[in-house]
Amino acid sequence: MKEFKMVNIKNYLSKEMSVIHPVQYSPKGYFVPEIVSEYGQISSFFKVMPFLFPYMIKTLFNIRKSYKSLKYNPGFVKSYITESELIELETYAKKLGCSQLGYIKVPTEYIYSNKVILFENAIVLTMDMKKQFMSKAPSIQTSQEVWRAYAGLGKVVNQLSEYLRKKGFQAQAGPALGGETNYTFLAQKAGLGFIGKHGLLISKLNGPSQRIAVVYVNIENFPITETSEYNWITDFCETCNRCVRKCPSDAIYKKTEQLENGGKRHIDFKKCAIPFSKTGGCSVCIKECTFFNTDYEKIKHLNKGKINS
Repeated sequence: MKEFKMVNIKNYLSKEMSVIHPVQYSPKGYFVPEIVSEYGQISSFFKVMPFLFPYMIKTLFNIRKSYKSLKYNPGFVKSYITESELIELETYAKKLGCSQLGYIKVPTEYIYSNKVILFENAIVLTMDMKKQFMSKAPSIQTSQEVWRAYAGLGKVVNQLSEYLRKKGFQAQAGPALGGETNYTFLAQKAGLGFIGKHGLLISKLNGPSQRIAVVYVNIENFPITETSEYNWITDFCETCNRCVRKCPSDAIYKKTEQLENGGKRHIDFKKCAIPFSKTGGCSVCIKECTFFNTDYEKIKHLNKGKINS
């Protein structure tokens, strides 16, 4: 577990690189293995590691690559993207396996207190986790799918960063695991969905069953659009509470905590670490979520009267 703690962007920055710092009250960012090693059941986690090891190694490799590749950012750069270049970028991202893309100017309060970023604008990306595996949670198959998505999306952000650099832009790949910012907050703000009571992004396409990563870039003219079309999900979750009832460790707060930085804390990660460590990726909250088991539009239609009231 000590090895995971070593992977921090600050260890890969040169003196010439200017960075954007978090605000004073930003929370600390952790790697999942760090939380599991401190609060989970290590003996159980070591038992399942052989089944997850190939994906974990790929994930760690991609994290290191995202930081090591910063030195390849071009010196003379452009900061505006044309409409045709944007279409090509989105097409390439979808070809690599991304299900959604959004654009955002990163609020500094979303940067973790022990991290920094290089650019204030970013592309937020999601990759679906396959329902046939997530529906088996908690299980080894489910955990393998979770880590497959971590590894796969980590590779994608590196590929996109390389692509952007060849086009003359500067980029910083934000790995799918242990990134510099709160990805769920960014994804919500970028209009990709809304955060449910379990703290996961709920999207139209795949409910809560996806992983998120980011590519920070120096591009200044992204089509940033904020939307409120998902706001009704908050009220729905307040009446549903299925994830709260089904969580095997009572880790999901029935009353979501408000943080000083304007964000929210949905779970007690110390409690969450226990069932997570048993299979290497619990995911019961995903399997039990109403948005995982029922079509998004159907849920929205059934709650239409409540939304408009």
